Amino acid sequence: MRTIALGMALIAGVAGASEDAVQLKESAGREAVEANCSMCHSLDYIPMNSPFLDRKGWEGSVTKMIKIMGAPVREDDVPIIVEYLTKNYGK
Repeated sequence: MRTIALGMALIAGVAGASEDAVQLKESAGREAVEANCSMCHSLDYIPMNSPFLDRKGWEGSVTKMIKIMGAPVREDDVPIIVEYLTKNYGK
C-alpha cells in the first residue's frame, strides 16, 4: 500500500512539474490566455493542439470551452484569446 501511495505522489509531482515548464509565446493577448485557459486545464493543451487548429478551429475550441465545458471567460476576452491563439499557435 505504501508503494502505491509513493508511486502516486511521484506521478503527481512529475505532472505538476511539467505544467510549470509550459511557456506560451510572448505576444499581445498572452495574459488573457494564461488567465482564462489555465483555470480549467494546463497550458500544454495549446501547443499540443496547435498543429491541428486554424482560426476557425481555435474559435470553435474557445466556444466549446465556454458553452459546453462552462469556462468562465469574459465575452470581451474571447476575441483577444482567439487572436492570440491564431497568431501564435494557428496552422
